[in-house]
Amino acid sequence: MSDDFELDTDDLKRRMDGAMGNLRTEFASLRTGRASASMLEPVMVDAYGSMTPINQVGTVNVPEPRMVTVNVWDKGLVGKVEKAIRESGLGINPQLNGTIIMLPIPELNEERRRELGKVAGQYAENARVSIRNVRRDGMDQIKKAKADGMSEDDQKFWESEVQDLTDQMIKNVDAALETKQAEIMQV
Repeated sequence: MSDDFELDTDDLKRRMDGAMGNLRTEFASLRTGRASASMLEPVMVDAYGSMTPINQVGTVNVPEPRMVTVNVWDKGLVGKVEKAIRESGLGINPQLNGTIIMLPIPELNEERRRELGKVAGQYAENARVSIRNVRRDGMDQIKKAKADGMSEDDQKFWESEVQDLTDQMIKNVDAALETKQAEIMQV
């Protein structure tokens, strides 16, 4: 082992874990026929001159398995929150009740389930690309160290470390995708 080169595998793992965390967040926003407060996380509201997450303008609750409610704190923002939900692409029709916006979650049909499965696949592919980009950064660091005099054995060792980490993270992405697609297709 070369004493002067130490690849920061913890940094690579942290960055790959970030891609997995992002994937989990995107998966949480996909509707599966059950109500979930996290499905509104990507919705941004034009409040006070800037785009604001919906959970910063009201309280998001799940009072029933097929109902999400948003209790908007500022009466002046109710229309903007409703508009943001309508335009979010979630396929939910908000119903107003004063400052409370009710979102009944309809049963998913087969066609919509397939569409959501494809979207989940796209999210997973984006996560794989992010992980491979982190891998490429690690490999570039190793190539630079090789040019600076690292031995070939050390180079092979570090490359296999980075590849093993990458393979494990890609497996995690595939497992998460399989789980999410099974959840989406469940009737």
